[in-house]
Amino acid sequence: MLDTVFHGKRALVTGANGFVGSHLCRELLRHGFKVTALHRSGSDVSSLQGLEVHCVTGDIRHKNEVLAAMVDVDVVFHIAALFRQAKHPDSVYYDINVTGTKNVIEAAIESGVQRVIHCSTVGVHSHIPNPPADEQEAYRPGDIYQESKCEGEKLALSYFRSGKIFGVVVRPAMIWGPEDKRTLKIFKGIAQKRFPLVGTGNTFLHWVLVTDLARGFRLAAERAKESGAIYILAGKSAVTMRRLYESISSFFGVTAPKLAIPALPVQIAGSLCELVCRPFGIEPPLYRRRVDFFTKTRSFNIDKARRELGYEPVNDFDGEVSLIGTWYRENGWIS
Repeated sequence: MLDTVFHGKRALVTGANGFVGSHLCRELLRHGFKVTALHRSGSDVSSLQGLEVHCVTGDIRHKNEVLAAMVDVDVVFHIAALFRQAKHPDSVYYDINVTGTKNVIEAAIESGVQRVIHCSTVGVHSHIPNPPADEQEAYRPGDIYQESKCEGEKLALSYFRSGKIFGVVVRPAMIWGPEDKRTLKIFKGIAQKRFPLVGTGNTFLHWVLVTDLARGFRLAAERAKESGAIYILAGKSAVTMRRLYESISSFFGVTAPKLAIPALPVQIAGSLCELVCRPFGIEPPLYRRRVDFFTKTRSFNIDKARRELGYEPVNDFDGEVSLIGTWYRENGWIS
């Protein structure tokens, strides 16, 4: 029978040099964990500089490399994944997000790891027709990233519910925070009045601050009692797209855009860009999945994580915007 009480302080973080992984390393170190940071050879590890972590190179697509990193490890936080990049063929997404997950979990079993915390995504649900959604929401992935993450989650749950190893799945909402280069273009574009609103502006977004997410991962490792459980981690509330623009505009002291561009022409343009660029391995300047950001509703219920893990977001939505915007401005990312 699996031990439902966690009593270890030695962690392995896959994808440790990424935005989420590096914040998770900091969270674990603050709470007394000894951290092994797994990253690909030749990748940028500047986010780990100054942290007392043991850096190990390895590719999750190669099980032997993962096994070599799992020495004296109590808990594995599997964060590594291939995110949305239109230049990659579908097979690469499956190699990393599905086969990579299989390698990590099997290596954990063989190494005697106590538990695995698997990072999935609320993207496995894509658009939420009747918000807010909870952990019982149906799978309906809408693109290759979401499809591969969905298959990776199902695979992880099959191991966790088989009794082979204790593990839980965490589904983060849309992740943002200080140091995030992906949301920088949104903040910078709105601050400079160069980021138009696409669609109606009435679709809902649900963000999770990266530091809240890192804490949620730790709490899942320390407090989860049921192997195979799923937890959605998100901020205090969902907001409309228009509300996002208004909050960022207010922070920078500019007027929020009043008019919106119809989504359909932009979606068509994005699809054409993909068709032209993808055969050459070029990341297109615009692609369909990026436009979906404006047209799909995301709103979630986090009561289960609150109840079972003691998870609670620190800031309200405007507080998160202020925190991120202040960091961008103070660090010269937005003048």
